[in-house]
Amino acid sequence: MIKRYLNLTKPGIIFGNLISVTGGYFLAARGEFDLPLFLATLAGVALVIASGCVFNNVIDRDIDVKMERTRNRALARGLVSPHVALAYATALGLAGFALLYWGANPLAALFAGLGFFVYVVLYSLYLKRNSIYGTLVGSLSGATPPVIGYCAASGQFDMGGAILLLIFSLWQMPHSYAIAIFRFNDYRAASIPVLPVKKGIATAKRSIVLYIVAFMVAALALSLMGYAGYGYFAVAATMSLYWLYLASLGYRKSDDNAWAKKQFAFSIVMITALSVMMAVDFRVAPATMLADAQPQIDSFLRASFSL
Repeated sequence: MIKRYLNLTKPGIIFGNLISVTGGYFLAARGEFDLPLFLATLAGVALVIASGCVFNNVIDRDIDVKMERTRNRALARGLVSPHVALAYATALGLAGFALLYWGANPLAALFAGLGFFVYVVLYSLYLKRNSIYGTLVGSLSGATPPVIGYCAASGQFDMGGAILLLIFSLWQMPHSYAIAIFRFNDYRAASIPVLPVKKGIATAKRSIVLYIVAFMVAALALSLMGYAGYGYFAVAATMSLYWLYLASLGYRKSDDNAWAKKQFAFSIVMITALSVMMAVDFRVAPATMLADAQPQIDSFLRASFSL
């Protein structure tokens, strides 16, 4: 029974997002560590994502029965009442938002609310079933966890937070399109208008290449704008180029499913590596360095004018 309710929260998705939360948090913290704040942020994000996933299970129960990978979910099989699941999702969400608001800060809670709204209301309730742009809009939801971590540590949404939002939004696209290719039959059976189903796999392959190029530019901008170090830059550049190489192989591979699965697997390695590197190879922004050096500058000026 407990396992059913745990699986409704999609633990794998939660774990993956907590890695990105950690990357965003340490990027903004810049060497400072507040354990209660960090734990409250992780727990709050985990609860909000869990809530969104349970709501998604309730909303999608009619199409989940049509897809091979989802037909055994508890709600699709009728093992959990939708009314009980809704109460469960609501409790998880309220606990998560409260923890982020009071344990972190209102800005972190605000971005959690943005991600939740996009995923549950815009994506799950409407766009997933009705628009080819559902993946694009839904990508904003998957991009908010690192921004929540960043805002929790810094208390502000600045250029660094905006770059994180862009990086993770762009990453979602080739990652999601790869899934849609090797789960093509599932999406077609459920009449979900993802790009490969509506426009063809060849169009999805071209889009994957273009999004990886855009992702690489955004990922490198984190170093070029002074937020991450040279180690991060080297890892981001090398892995992005390799990801682009894998994507280009799609034009020569006859087995689209095998190619898409490799794309999907490497996309997870890619974003995990970037999250780790931004956590350990941050740089102090120029404004911060100037503020730290200001007392020494003032002392030097006073000494100079007293000569």
